[in-house]
Order: sequence, then structure tokens, then C-alpha cells
Amino acid sequence: MSLWKKSLVTGELQVNCYLLGCEASGQAMVIDPGGKAQRILEILAEHDLTLKMVVNTHCHFDHIGANRSLVEKTQAELMIHPADLPILRGASEHAMRFGCEPIEPSPEPTRLLQDGDTVELGDFSFKVIHVPGHSPGGICLLGEGLLFAGDNLFAGSIGRTDLPSGDQGALMKALRDRILTLSDEIIVCPGHGPETTIGRERRTNPYLRYIV
Repeated sequence: MSLWKKSLVTGELQVNCYLLGCEASGQAMVIDPGGKAQRILEILAEHDLTLKMVVNTHCHFDHIGANRSLVEKTQAELMIHPADLPILRGASEHAMRFGCEPIEPSPEPTRLLQDGDTVELGDFSFKVIHVPGHSPGGICLLGEGLLFAGDNLFAGSIGRTDLPSGDQGALMKALRDRILTLSDEIIVCPGHGPETTIGRERRTNPYLRYIV
């Protein structure tokens, strides 16, 4: 049985939120819910899926806007990398500094993810890859031929590193050592914009030209 997957654009900054489900177990995982909590729950209900996990690839405000609502309504686990805890706790203030609407403060995570950890969703599993640089605790999730890349890698671009706690050198090193070592066929599901593949980015992404 294949993994059920749907994407939903959420929040003021148009974040790609990914909904994943294991139909055999009826369990669902949501990655980077920037908003639209009620719509997310409606879609999961339409597919007879119960939300068990919310994973933030990083904790910038545009990726976590629906954390509180989803967790409070479903008692789902909230998972982040520990290096992004300060960003999670200051996200609403960060949103206002960017001129965006304040978000509901996120609850504290129930599981802190480390590099190499596995996140289990019914019959499926996803490996945690720590990719610091866009934020200290940025991660990707790899599984089922998919890389949920957060704001680390985009179609034709990479994550910005001029925000507080950004580190361009760290991001470039992580992309070289951890992401570009993956198979060309891996489908990249980024935090913003269209899907791509590792192979396409290896060949055409101008930001990767000097690190391949």
C-alpha cells in the first residue's frame, strides 16, 4: 500500500504544508502547518485519517502557525529539532517584526528530533536529516522516495541565511554532505514553491554549482 500524500498552501507566506497518511493504520502526519488548521483536519477526516504527529522542519513563524490548534484538537505529538526551540518560543514576535499577523504561540514539543532519528507513520518510516543553516535546527525528512526539505532546498534556489541565526557556510556544507549525496530520483518537497528532484537541482540549481 502506498503512502497517501497531499499538499496545502498555508499562511501569509504561502508555506507548503504536507499531509501524509498510512491508510492501513489510519494514522496521519502533518509537516509544517503554516495555517488552515480546520481545513487540514477536514481533509484528514475525509480520508478517515487521524492526526498523530505534527513535524516542523524548522520553527520560523510561517511554518508553525497551526501548531497550537492542531495539537490541542487532536493531542498529536509535536516534533522539532532542539536547536530551534528558541525560535519556536519567539515566533509570534518574529512574525510581527516581519509585518505579518501574530500567530498563536506554539505548544512545547513533545519529541525532540536528532539527526538520524526515525519518525514512524504506520507502515512507513522517515529518516531525520539535520540541515542547519537556514535555521540552527533545520531538518529534512527522507522516506518513500521523498525528501521533505523545509526551507533548505527549493526548485532553483536554497534557503536564505540572512535571518537571525542563519549560517550560509553551514547550509552549504549540509547540502553538499547530506543532501546532494542522495539519489537523483528522490522527489524534493520544499517548504515553498513547486516540487523538484535531487537530480534536477544537482544539474541546474545555480546555488549548488560550486559545491557539487
